[in-house]
Amino acid sequence: MSEHRGLDLVALRKFLSESDVPLDGELRADLISGGKSNLTYAIFDDSSRWVLRRPPTAGLTPSAHDVAREFRITSALQGTDVPVAATVALCEDDSVMGAPFTVVEHVTGQVIRTKSDLEALSGDDIDACTGELVRVLGALHNVDYDAVGLGALGRPDGYVARQVTLWASQWGRVKTTDSADVDRLHAALVESIPQQSESSIVHGDYRIDNTILAAGDVSTVAAVVDWELSTLGDPLTDVALMCVYRHPALDLVLGEPAAWTSPRLPSADDLAQRYTVASGRELVHWNFYLALANFKLAVIAEGINHRYRVGATVGEGFDKAGDAVPEFIAAGLRALKGQTV
Repeated sequence: MSEHRGLDLVALRKFLSESDVPLDGELRADLISGGKSNLTYAIFDDSSRWVLRRPPTAGLTPSAHDVAREFRITSALQGTDVPVAATVALCEDDSVMGAPFTVVEHVTGQVIRTKSDLEALSGDDIDACTGELVRVLGALHNVDYDAVGLGALGRPDGYVARQVTLWASQWGRVKTTDSADVDRLHAALVESIPQQSESSIVHGDYRIDNTILAAGDVSTVAAVVDWELSTLGDPLTDVALMCVYRHPALDLVLGEPAAWTSPRLPSADDLAQRYTVASGRELVHWNFYLALANFKLAVIAEGINHRYRVGATVGEGFDKAGDAVPEFIAAGLRALKGQTV
């Protein structure tokens, strides 16, 4: 079917059949998402429904869009307390469809992406939903990554220091103007890096819209999705980013009124407290982690601003991303005030 870019249903059917996946009737497909992100298709026959992901058909960079990595992570998490889609098949042979691709079972549910998606939910619904989101994040961080076969996923030692260096380097690449406050926050972060930290699987981008909630029951997470940034690192970086995502300036970064910034949700402090209760993990050096998360989001916002200015963004709503940069930098500097290391 030529209308499906990067998808050959004849080749896919042959591959699935040879992988002992039961098939019933003709394969059909609908594009779920495309563009510069991974191409995601709903695949279905007369009895079953799956989701196929593959890299975009152009503009590939080494290690980008690593669908095989995502597949291995979610495969390892099967049977843990972390809900993920059931994995079906991984193809790393480019000759089949021109690039690696993965197939997982379709998860029936709902995605809460914007503030309007929250309108039908009661206050009790939202409270139960956020409580479950925090519980699932704690469950992820408590997975024994060696026991599930993910000990080689990343290098947890020195992870936080590398994050500070990485985001400072990224700022140097994308900045559209110099900023004394950015330099000040970076220097303060370097001075405040904790000497010791825990290690766990980290998701890297955890908030409500990177989960599928159960259909008709927002108090249950049916699956955590978007594992492209997952690695082994410090669990508190995940928690802090989840909390900092509650900043209203995230709307400017995403280019839409995000559900996660809604005032109807618990505050960042409340989320942090819920995480401590759910995971049994204390938030040691918490101000540092909040400052680092704000620094990261400021750099991401500036990257979007840079691409917008050179005409490289796709879609609308990104013209205000640069306005978020001073908001996150100021929040990061405030977080570090009075920190003891």
